[in-house]
Amino acid sequence: MEIREMLSESRAEFSRQYNIPVRTLENWESGKSSCPEYVRQLLEKAVREDVMLQ
Repeated sequence: MEIREMLSESRAEFSRQYNIPVRTLENWESGKSSCPEYVRQLLEKAVREDVMLQ
């Protein structure tokens, strides 16, 4: 997932931080399934807020 890669986090770290199963991330990143647009938007918002707090 592009968001995870921009943060330079492993799947395990991103999964833990945003409560997304590792298998789900693997499926999104491999193209087996796609991340719903509303989930992508919520993740982007959460990441922006986390980055601003650092």
